[in-house]
Amino acid sequence: MNWSEDLSAAKIAARVERFVREEVVPYERDDRCGPHGPSDDLVRELRTKARDAGVLTPHILDDGAHLSQRATAMVLKPSGLSPLGPVAVNVMAPDEGNMYLIGKVGTDEQKERFLRPLVRGEVRSAFFMTEPAAEGGAGSDPSMMQTRCYRDGDDWIVNGRKAFITGAQGASVGIVMAKADEGACMFLVDLPDPAVRIERLLDTIDSSMPGGHSIVRIDNLRVPGAQMLGAPGEGFKYAQIRLAPARLSHCMRWWGACQRAHEIATAYACTRMAFGKPLVDHEGVGFMLAENRIDLKQAELMIDWCADILDSGSLGTAESSMAKVAVSEALMRIADRCVQVMGGTGVSGDTIVEQVFREVRAFRIYDGPTEVHKWSLAKAVKREWMQGNARNSEGTA
Repeated sequence: MNWSEDLSAAKIAARVERFVREEVVPYERDDRCGPHGPSDDLVRELRTKARDAGVLTPHILDDGAHLSQRATAMVLKPSGLSPLGPVAVNVMAPDEGNMYLIGKVGTDEQKERFLRPLVRGEVRSAFFMTEPAAEGGAGSDPSMMQTRCYRDGDDWIVNGRKAFITGAQGASVGIVMAKADEGACMFLVDLPDPAVRIERLLDTIDSSMPGGHSIVRIDNLRVPGAQMLGAPGEGFKYAQIRLAPARLSHCMRWWGACQRAHEIATAYACTRMAFGKPLVDHEGVGFMLAENRIDLKQAELMIDWCADILDSGSLGTAESSMAKVAVSEALMRIADRCVQVMGGTGVSGDTIVEQVFREVRAFRIYDGPTEVHKWSLAKAVKREWMQGNARNSEGTA
């Protein structure tokens, strides 16, 4: 990252942090925050404030250019200081990842029709890839995709069921993934559409994403050929274009949330008296806060390292897997320690710490559970060893 962008990103990040701490945090107790995320009315109110403050969609500049991943990290981390922060400034999943993908793959017409309203924060979107496990559908293994599509003249017809579709309830833009004879395909669709029906909203432990997570039925959805995103059969490649930086963006946002939880737990430990002295002076408590500081810094360094890899032009699949594992596990330790330090208060709704714990626990699964990323990395370790062993054998022949 060059000095000019570094300075610009730092200024944007400072404005985002001030806005989240001063304007967004007071909304955390708003009645419009429900079990399936903030209501659309609350989202509109928050985004109006963000627009007025000049911090709406801050990672995309006025000319449409996207900040580098390193600069994006500087901006997204303070957005996460409140679970409502990424929603307010329009950097929350799945919209942030969908904007990135459309910006990379979409045609000019698609960008004007589907991307611009997202960047302006006027609409929300959903990414329709995951499918019900009970039906053998795609989850961590997208090659198991059961949703099918076929050509019908100049259009495509899509049929299938999707699961854990974040933000489908209330979304105006959808990216639907399905399999054709040519391979996986992606389509941009206008929502709502009678052919895309929400069967039910899932009750999950997290509650920060507008629209919650839905089971969705797709029956004979007709999509004009001009709304295919990219080329037929290239859907899995495009998924990686989206998922690698999206995993890292999750790390950025939830890093901010855990920083806030740590601040709250620290204030509690420094003011709460027990056995004749502040909690922080008891080694069992003070050491937990010290470990938080270590995990926060290590997670931040991992985020920056992976951002640099992506900025170098590499797809960064392995690096984003490493970051997802290391950061999500570190943040889970931090959130857990914050709850433990605060005792009964930590498991109550009196502070945001309890919600941060729930959100980060879900993060260990979303965008690929830890075990899947480790498995993928282990395969790479084996492959690299075999290639190196083969080269060594050739060299000694």
